[in-house]
Amino acid sequence: MQPILEAHDVTKVYDLGNQQVDALRGVSLSVGAGEFVALMGPSGSGKSTLLQMLGGLDRPTTGSVVFEGRDLAKLSDGQASKLRRDRTGFVFQAFNLIPLLDVRENVGLPFTIAGTNPNRGELKERVRQAIELVELTGKEKHRPDQLSTGEQQRVAVARALVTRPSILLADEPTGNLDYTTGGELLHALWKSCDGDGQTIVLVTHDARAAAYADRVLVIGEGRISDEIVLGRRLDHSAAPLIARLSQIGL
Repeated sequence: MQPILEAHDVTKVYDLGNQQVDALRGVSLSVGAGEFVALMGPSGSGKSTLLQMLGGLDRPTTGSVVFEGRDLAKLSDGQASKLRRDRTGFVFQAFNLIPLLDVRENVGLPFTIAGTNPNRGELKERVRQAIELVELTGKEKHRPDQLSTGEQQRVAVARALVTRPSILLADEPTGNLDYTTGGELLHALWKSCDGDGQTIVLVTHDARAAAYADRVLVIGEGRISDEIVLGRRLDHSAAPLIARLSQIGL
């Protein structure tokens, strides 16, 4: 599998007053095109910091992140911003929807910001397909306050996927959702990966969410401590992952 994203001995040190905090301590990884990878670990383990490095939202103290063959540290701020906008999709725990816009308008927002009309031609069809993927067909005219929490997060996923990014980075996207609606969201992500070849990196502390991934990288104290290969499968039971985590003392 050809790597689309790589990290090479990445460290991240934060200065907090007179102290230095090592958030990442030499992380190396590779994500293949079309792969679904979960970064799993407890709060404060460094997983969200690592996702920020992988997405070019922050730069490592040492080491490098290579996305589609380009070292992110060597890009100008403008080049990095364009790469994020054109090639990377982000989903966060906060939905960040525009309250006055309906579902279709929120999903099409990346095109609007780029100065193109999401209601014409191919872009209109892409918006429709993204809404269909997250199973919100029929609710295109609903505003965020007319949707459930789970539906709002699915709108955020559709907005991230509508530009057809090379990679989707999701940081605890089910953190504010109950078990059922979280499962619906994860199924939508998995379907985009399995059906459309979307590459996904998911940060989570929840084994039930990580069980949707092909591969789980366990992170602790700023390092990758273990790798658990689950493979692509229709059954997303967390039991095999939980059993493996138990074996390694987590």
